[in-house]
Amino acid sequence: MQHAVGAPLPPPHGSGQPGRSWAGQPAAAPWPGPDPAAAAAAAHEHGAVPPGAPVPPPPPAPPGAGPAPKAPLAPPPVPPSVSPPPSPSHNGGAPAPGWSQQPDAAPPSDGPAPVTAPVPPEQGTGATTLAVLLIGPAGAGKTTVARYWAARRRVPTAHVSLDDVREWVRSGFADPQSGWNEHSETQYRLARRTCGFAARNFLANGISCILDDAVFPDRPVVGLGGWKRHVGPGLLPVVLLPGLDVVLERNAARSGNRRLSDEEVASIHGRMAGWYGSGLPIIDNSKYDVPTTARVLDEALARAIASPPSF
Repeated sequence: MQHAVGAPLPPPHGSGQPGRSWAGQPAAAPWPGPDPAAAAAAAHEHGAVPPGAPVPPPPPAPPGAGPAPKAPLAPPPVPPSVSPPPSPSHNGGAPAPGWSQQPDAAPPSDGPAPVTAPVPPEQGTGATTLAVLLIGPAGAGKTTVARYWAARRRVPTAHVSLDDVREWVRSGFADPQSGWNEHSETQYRLARRTCGFAARNFLANGISCILDDAVFPDRPVVGLGGWKRHVGPGLLPVVLLPGLDVVLERNAARSGNRRLSDEEVASIHGRMAGWYGSGLPIIDNSKYDVPTTARVLDEALARAIASPPSF
């Protein structure tokens, strides 16, 4: 068998006898096997392809159906490896159903994003993430209003009461009604630090926080200044200060160690009057119920967001 000069030699046979042709087979008969080397030799011998021309891999149709296309002689193609389907962020692949067409689009968050822009006072604080300190004397309704306000906001909001944290101490609780001493001072200081840590933790996770405490204006470093250090510079203080008669009536309805004597209530209320002229928002809720007080509080906070008080 002769090949034209420069024609590529067929690859070695993987099976069968060397040099054997398919001369016994009719021209229109199907190809006897998938061996491309044997098919190339038979095509040159019978003149199906001019000498020197490469022979393509055998097509599924019989060789007499038409002229074979001219293509380089190559081994059988290797089936492509199976690759996983493209991810939604793949630049060249079609996005999976339900995914955004943008490659870097993030899935929606579990909750509403906080709004940092100021909102009109009549609309309240909206979806703003903020830290609030509700100040007032015993019987002002701080805890009740703070809990109500926190429970009805459109964004996650936590309520942390200083008195509740103080009463975590069960054995050895230093009750101020028994006299103010170094133990009660230490427990107050620890409770404030614990509340401040909790508030920072909530804020770091996108949860607003409202705290309540009887902070005195004549002790700014221990009271308001301490809360600002514990929580952060974005703390918004609001004073809840009803009339003395209302405070005395509410205190009389209390029980346990949270009920103070009338003298103590009057003394605390008198000291709280020092907040007038401080620049902090002050709400006289003497004639307000809890829902109305919470609404007025929200409006005061909206104004404080737009124009933060200096303290």
